[in-house]
Amino acid sequence: MTKSSTEPKGTLTIRTLAMPADTNPSGDIFGGWVMSQMDIAGSIAAVERAGGRVVTVAVEAMTFISPVKVGDVLCVYTTIERVGTTSISVAMEAWARRNRLADRVKVTDGRFVYVALGEDGNKRPIPRA
Repeated sequence: MTKSSTEPKGTLTIRTLAMPADTNPSGDIFGGWVMSQMDIAGSIAAVERAGGRVVTVAVEAMTFISPVKVGDVLCVYTTIERVGTTSISVAMEAWARRNRLADRVKVTDGRFVYVALGEDGNKRPIPRA
C-alpha cells in the first residue's frame, strides 16, 4: 500500500493532536497509538457504510513510513476498498501536520477489515449501496 504522493487519498475521517503522554522513550509517538487512531477512523467509515455496528477482525497491512512527533496533528483518511456479504475492507492513510500548519507528511498507511454485527452480536449482511 505504501505509495508516495503529495496528497492524501480518501475522506478525512479523524483529526487528533499527538500529546506527550503518547510517546516512547525516544520521544516519538508510539506506533500503537497511531494504529489505534487508524482503527477508530476505519471503524467510523465501516459503521457509516454498514449502517450499524462493526468489529475489527483483521489488520491486513500496516506500514510505518515516518515518525509522528509531539504536537503533530494526525489526520486519518479512509477509503472503502471492498464490501463483502458481512465484511468491509478499509484502506487508510495517516498524515501528520507538522507544527499544526498546512505542511503535512504521510506517516502510515494500512488496510483493516471489519465485520458487521447485528443486535444479537452475530454477523449480519451489509446492505448493498
